[in-house]
Amino acid sequence: MIKIPPYLKKGDTIGIVCPSGQMPFEKAATCIEVLKQWGYHVVVGKTLGSQFHYFSGTDEERLADLQQMLDDDSINAILCGRGGYGMSRIVDQLDFSRFRKKPKWVIGFSDITVLHAHIYNRHKTACLHAPMAGAFNEGEYENEFIQSLRKAIAGKKSSYSCAAHPFNRKGKAEGILIGGNLSLIAHIIGSKSAFSTKGKILFLEDVGEYIYNVDRMFIQLKRSGMLDELAGLIIGGFSEMKDTLIPFGSDVFDLISEHVAGYDYPVCYDFPVSHERNNYALKVGLEHTFHVTAGKVTLKEI
Repeated sequence: MIKIPPYLKKGDTIGIVCPSGQMPFEKAATCIEVLKQWGYHVVVGKTLGSQFHYFSGTDEERLADLQQMLDDDSINAILCGRGGYGMSRIVDQLDFSRFRKKPKWVIGFSDITVLHAHIYNRHKTACLHAPMAGAFNEGEYENEFIQSLRKAIAGKKSSYSCAAHPFNRKGKAEGILIGGNLSLIAHIIGSKSAFSTKGKILFLEDVGEYIYNVDRMFIQLKRSGMLDELAGLIIGGFSEMKDTLIPFGSDVFDLISEHVAGYDYPVCYDFPVSHERNNYALKVGLEHTFHVTAGKVTLKEI
């Protein structure tokens, strides 16, 4: 049985933390103001605005800051400032004993995929793959993607749709939604954080990768069996893809479609989950229906 953390009500407290890459404090200023406008209190961790080389602090500092947020009963949800890299350096040192007794929503994406997978697999608790503090740009926070986060943390069930893509494979599926950043999902294969995908609806997105590396990661998913028994596959945005001096020979969606051609479950492409503005809030660990038709794609929380 998957635990669903309590949804937020006005007056609850959201903690903002940077457990991976560094982020200037001013990049979160709009987010802090908007969260207050939504009726929440905001507590800022020590890692927001701090820096140790690429990271927001040493491994020990980032671990301590995130641990404090997980343990503090006065904090009702944890919103990550940004992703970057570094979660896998500290995830095995986190103590979830208090979190298991009083779970809370952990919100983020990108490198936070490692934390979501770990919490879902090891502690059977739902998480929220959603825009982070850095996405609350001035004048942008009223868009449907930021608003999807607002609705999700308040307990509204999601219902999303997008246009059809020529590579889509029609069909209907029902299952637990899991996923996140392709690079991180491939990275944790073989670890105790790795997703079990049998019967699940898997969503994937990525940014800034070489096309040949996407090929390599999909081969890793296939060889590990992660694509074998899915209920459905959602391919989100693959933005800022790069090619080598001698071109790889196909674009990223062509490449992915070749890798999944041998399966019979529904697949969609270019779903609005990505590193860009188009990034709907998705509840990892909860049951959804996924329907791909000739005209559109729908994903609904049950």
